[in-house]
Amino acid sequence: MSDVTATYRVPSGPDLHKKAEGIALGLTVGSWTNLPALEQSQLQQHKGEVVSVTDDGSQATLTIRYPAANFSPDIPAILTTVFGKLSLDGTIKLVDLSFSESLAQQFPGPTYGIDGIRKQLGVTDRPLVMSIFKGMIGKGIDEFESQLKAQARGGIDLVKDDEILFDNPLTPFEYRVTIGKRVLDQVERETGRRVLYAVNLSGRTYELRDKARRAAELGASALLFNVFAYGLDVLQALAEDPEIPLPIMAHPAVSGALTASPEYGIANQVLLGKLLRAAGADLVLFPSPYGNVALAQEETTAIASALTEQAPYRSAFPVPSAGIHPGLVPQLIADFGVHSVINAGGGIHGHPDGAAAGATAFRQAVDAVQNGLTLEDAAREQKELSAALNLWGVPQ
Repeated sequence: MSDVTATYRVPSGPDLHKKAEGIALGLTVGSWTNLPALEQSQLQQHKGEVVSVTDDGSQATLTIRYPAANFSPDIPAILTTVFGKLSLDGTIKLVDLSFSESLAQQFPGPTYGIDGIRKQLGVTDRPLVMSIFKGMIGKGIDEFESQLKAQARGGIDLVKDDEILFDNPLTPFEYRVTIGKRVLDQVERETGRRVLYAVNLSGRTYELRDKARRAAELGASALLFNVFAYGLDVLQALAEDPEIPLPIMAHPAVSGALTASPEYGIANQVLLGKLLRAAGADLVLFPSPYGNVALAQEETTAIASALTEQAPYRSAFPVPSAGIHPGLVPQLIADFGVHSVINAGGGIHGHPDGAAAGATAFRQAVDAVQNGLTLEDAAREQKELSAALNLWGVPQ
């Protein structure tokens, strides 16, 4: 049977089985025991089913299966079914969500994913390194071009717009795409390395498809998308469009409003992991466990696992972000493995010798770990890494 199974965390208490049954019925057929036998027979295929109830004395876990006969195969319908009005019911958190095989096939998953992006870049055996434009608000296209050149020449693999850089008169969307293509084509001719640039796709929802198609026509290499400001279904529509053949990088902006509380909302592994992957994100940014805006280590691990574990979809790149500097590279690789993206803003632009040196320092740190060297040993021969470690240190 095609279905979706949702798992909820609630406080411990009496009558948990009754609570679970009330959810299963309330979000499906409404009532059961008072229905005539004929109606029960007719509605059996629509009735929610309690799968399990467990209680550890402080928290309880309720798992409920919802028949796909109740909803259309799209994420808005699924979320409304499993957590619509229930999300208003106080201390209850949606902590897991799984689709049956036939339902999972209704969603695209990443178009490129880890393997496809690695193929584009020609990088197979190490974490990718990504940088961010910084301080671009109020700056013009010359500053954009200068920052892009510095970051790309320094050795990074991807550059992304800041998520708050929207279409504007100083750095218009189409200009960023065309100049970005020209700069990165030049860097490829000079170095033999391909670099992807993720331009921030923004504007009114009804404009997004045409803007993304235009970006592809102009030679864009990737899109950055603030998915939770628009909705998961918008991401899916972009990912499924054959006229938008671009990797999509999902930014977590606004998601904290849905995930931050331990008592209610949606778990990060569901929202930033399973659902973004199903809807078509190729790369997913999320707060690292190291910065000021940090997630707990177990949460970041759960997100990364949801993006990469065996599933009916291609794996998506985990991109832990915020607070990243070259001294953290060994920890990043230990925590997230080689199939991840090391993403830095201040850790590149704040390098004493500029952004190009900052990018180079990250590549030197990655190479050191890959070659079994400590960062301190590698820094004796590499001035960019040495300067970075002098500034940021190496966490012990």
